[in-house]
Amino acid sequence: MPPTDVSTEPDPAADAPVDPPVRRRRPLFYLGLALILVGLAILGWLAWQFWGTNWQSERRHDQVTEAVEKAWADGEDRARTEFGEATAIVRIPRFGDDYAVPVLEGSSDEVLAAGIGHMEDTAAAGKKGNYVIAGHRVTHGQPFADFPELETGDLVEVETRSATYTYEIDNGGTDLILPFTATWVLDQQPVNPDGGVQPPEGVGKRLITLVTCSEIFHTDDRSIVFGHLIETERADG
Repeated sequence: MPPTDVSTEPDPAADAPVDPPVRRRRPLFYLGLALILVGLAILGWLAWQFWGTNWQSERRHDQVTEAVEKAWADGEDRARTEFGEATAIVRIPRFGDDYAVPVLEGSSDEVLAAGIGHMEDTAAAGKKGNYVIAGHRVTHGQPFADFPELETGDLVEVETRSATYTYEIDNGGTDLILPFTATWVLDQQPVNPDGGVQPPEGVGKRLITLVTCSEIFHTDDRSIVFGHLIETERADG
């Protein structure tokens, strides 16, 4: 049988470059990428909460303070701002000589992001009853950041258009921690049902109560400080 004739001509297909195999991206790659993005988003949110909100609220504090001082100069008892009605300015020497934070009516998130809130249905500054004010301990200007440093005998000055009321603190900033449901601290004459810290007897009926979160991070507990009026200085005119 004659030999088969085999062609020796080169095969063009044999010399053509071979494409490397396409590697499919594994699901773990996308999962890792998603986790990184989530982590960055969380870090950004935390940065905004701890620094951004403070920067924003400090600007609001200044705006509201200027607004209420202008309203007083115009003979008005309160200033109507985009964040709420401002009625007073609080100064606490323990927190520094330059400490001055406006007080707005109510306790909404918007109010507490612009200053200290005067709790609804509690007495007005200097009047008989319990003048209750609340503020953030962290974020949003954190006006009560140094709350644990308050001591018995410290002073709280509340300036209004008609007068400046000076209260003396009756317990330290860490002496009374309660759940937010303990509404007896808002009463006109608070009485501790457990017989613990409360406004002492013999200090009169013109009281003040300061309220803030008991811990830096989110908590349902509140730190409470009571005080009583010791001096009223009427404004000129």
